[in-house]
Amino acid sequence: MRYFTLIVTLFCNIILQAQDSNPYEKYPVFEACTTVEIAELPACFETQVQYQFSNLFKMPEIVIKDNYKGRMSILFEVTAEGKFELIYTKAPYSDIKDEVKNVFSQFPVIEPATYDGKPVYTQYTLQVLLPTLEWVNSKTDRDIANAPKNKLEAAAMEYDSIKNLGVTTLDKYKSGLNIPFTHQNYAKFDYNLNVVGTNSHTAVKPYNYTEVSKYYDFEANETSLKKNKSSWLGRKFWNEHLVSFKGDGYWFTVDVTTDLQLGKDVQSELSYTYNNTRALNVQGALGEKISFSAGVYESQGRFADYVNAYAESIKPDGGNPAIVPGRGIAKAHGDDSYDYPIAEGYISYRASKMFNAQFGHGKNFIGDGYRSLFVSDAASPHPYLKLNTSFWKIKYTNTWMWLKDVRPEATVDGAYGSKYMATHFLSWNVTKKLNVGFFESVLWTNDNGRGFDVNYLNPIIFYRAIEFSTGSRAGNALIGLSGKYKFSSKVNMYGQLIIDEFSSKDIFGGAQSWKNKLGYQIGVKYYNAFKVKNLMLQGEYNQVRPYTYSHDELLLNYGHNNQSMAHLWGANFREFIGIAHYSYKRWYGMAKLIFGQRGLDTGDGVSYGGNIFINNDLRPSDNGISLLQGNTTNVFIADLQAGYLVNPATNLKAFINVTQRSFSPENVPSNFEKNTTWFNLGFRTDLFNNYSDY
Repeated sequence: MRYFTLIVTLFCNIILQAQDSNPYEKYPVFEACTTVEIAELPACFETQVQYQFSNLFKMPEIVIKDNYKGRMSILFEVTAEGKFELIYTKAPYSDIKDEVKNVFSQFPVIEPATYDGKPVYTQYTLQVLLPTLEWVNSKTDRDIANAPKNKLEAAAMEYDSIKNLGVTTLDKYKSGLNIPFTHQNYAKFDYNLNVVGTNSHTAVKPYNYTEVSKYYDFEANETSLKKNKSSWLGRKFWNEHLVSFKGDGYWFTVDVTTDLQLGKDVQSELSYTYNNTRALNVQGALGEKISFSAGVYESQGRFADYVNAYAESIKPDGGNPAIVPGRGIAKAHGDDSYDYPIAEGYISYRASKMFNAQFGHGKNFIGDGYRSLFVSDAASPHPYLKLNTSFWKIKYTNTWMWLKDVRPEATVDGAYGSKYMATHFLSWNVTKKLNVGFFESVLWTNDNGRGFDVNYLNPIIFYRAIEFSTGSRAGNALIGLSGKYKFSSKVNMYGQLIIDEFSSKDIFGGAQSWKNKLGYQIGVKYYNAFKVKNLMLQGEYNQVRPYTYSHDELLLNYGHNNQSMAHLWGANFREFIGIAHYSYKRWYGMAKLIFGQRGLDTGDGVSYGGNIFINNDLRPSDNGISLLQGNTTNVFIADLQAGYLVNPATNLKAFINVTQRSFSPENVPSNFEKNTTWFNLGFRTDLFNNYSDY
C-alpha cells in the first residue's frame, strides 16, 4: 500500500513545462488529446505522460530498503514516428534504471510533434527526487522551434541526432541470434523445452533465442544473477557487454572475449599446458528480421600429450604441423606449441514465424544426445546455408555445407580437395510425448566440374533418388531415424539410427557384410534428479559398425579437415557415457565418465573400418566383419569441471578442470597409448563445445 501511495504522490507532482508558444509548432498528441485545442496540447501531453508513467512504474524495493534520498535524471525522446525512446537514466541503482527502461518500452505510439507541418522529434529532461518521487525542473531539451527548416539543415544535424538508446536484454532475447551451443549452457533450459505438452523441437542446434524464449525466461534468469555494481568497470566485468549501442531500428554489442588456460599433464615431459585465445565478438540486429554475429579468434596453445598427438596425426598437407581438433589448421608456434587463428560468423534472416534462413561459417549439430551420429560439432568450422521451416507439429531443416579434404592425396596443385554436403532433417511431434525424426544426407565432389550440384538445392526431394539419377558413384548418401519419448516432464529417452549406403540384403542377410554400415544411439535424461533442482543426469550408449561413414571414392568420406562430421571416434566402436550437470546461481559443475572400445588399424596396410578416411576397398574381407575388429582398444575418460559464471551477458567463466584418461590397445602398441592426468584452470568465454575425449 505504501508503494501505491508513493507512486500516486509522484504523479500528482509531475510537471512537464511547455515551451513558449510558437505559431509553427504542434506538440506530440496522445490519442486522448486528439479532440483538444492546439493551445491545450502541451498540458494534455503532460497529463498523459503522468498517467502512463503512474500506471506502469513500480518502485524498486531497494530504494525503500536502503532509505535512499537523492535524485535521478531521465532523458527521453518522442521520435518523428511518434515512438517514446528512453535515451538514458542517471540513477544510483540499476534496478531503477531497469524499471524506467521497462516503463518507456510500454509507452504507446502517438502522433509526433510537428514544425511547419512536418514531423520532428523532441526530447525531454526530467529530474526525479527520491524517495518522494517528485519530478522537478522539467523542460524540453530541444525546442521544436529549433527543428531543421530544410533538408540541408537536417543533414547538417544528422550526425548529432544519432543517440545511443541503450541495448536491453530483451533486444537479444527476442532476436534471431543463436544461443552459443555448449552442453553445459544448454543444460540450463533443456528441462523447460522437454516438459510434456510443449511443441518444441530439440534436435537441431544451435537454437536461436526466439524459439527458446517461449519456454525459458532468459531475462528473469539474467536479472536474478545480476550483481549490484554502479561503477563502469564493475558493470562491464560482472553484468554487461563491453560496448552496446542501440539506434532507431538496429542495435549491436561488441565484446573482447578470451580463453586463457594454464594446466599440467602430469605424465608429460612438458612443463605445462596452456591456451591463449584473444577474440573480438560482435553481434546485433538490423530491424526485426536480420540478426548477425561475427567472431575473430587469435590463439596459441599446447595441450595434453594425447591431444597434441591427435592434432598432429590429422595434420594437413602443405607443411603445417597439426589441426587443432574442432578449431582449424595450426601453424607452429615456438618449438612445441600451435598458432591457430579462425573466424566464425553468420547472418540470420527471419522471414516469418515459420521461416528462418542462416548463412555463415561455423558448425551445426543434429541430435538430443551428447554425441550425434547424424551431424555433430566435433569438426572444424565450415561455410553453411541453413533453412528452418516450422509449422503445425513439424520442424524441417535443410543444411548445405562446403567441406575440405586436406590430405596429401586429396590436394591438387596446392589446393585442398573440395566437397559438398546437403542434409534434410524432419522433426515431427507425433504426440505430446513422442517425437520422431527423419534424416538424410549426401556428399558429392567437384568431379567433371560438377561444383555445387543444383540437383541438391531442392529442399524436399530424396537425395537417394538424385544419387541414382546422377550416377550411383556420384555421391555418398546416408539415411537416419531418430526418436524421443517423454515418460514424464522429468525423464525422457532418445535415440538415433544411421545407415550408410542402405542395402537391405547386406544388413539383414546374416553374413556380417562390410556393407552392413550402420550405427545407433540410445540415451536417457533425468531432470531435477532426485528432487535436486538444476541437477540433470544423462546416460548414453553409442555404437557404430566398421566402414560406416567411409567410402571407396577419395573425397566421399563423411569428414572435413581430417575430422569426422558425425561421432569424433569415426566408426568401429562402442561407448557408454554418463554425465551430470548442476548449477546454483552463478556456480556450476559437470562430471563425465566415458567407457568405450575402439577397433583401430594395426599398421599393416589393411583398413579395419575405424578410420573413415581410408579407402574401404582395403578391407580384409567382404563378409565376417565384426565390431571392434583390428587393434581393439579400451578407452576410459573421467572429466570433472567446476566453475563460476563471471558475466552472464558474455558467458565468461572461471573454471578448474581435471581429466583422467586411459587408452589401452589390446593387440599391438599404438601411438596414442597413454595414461593421462591433466589439470587445467582458467577464464573462458564459453561460446562453443571444446571436446577432448578422443
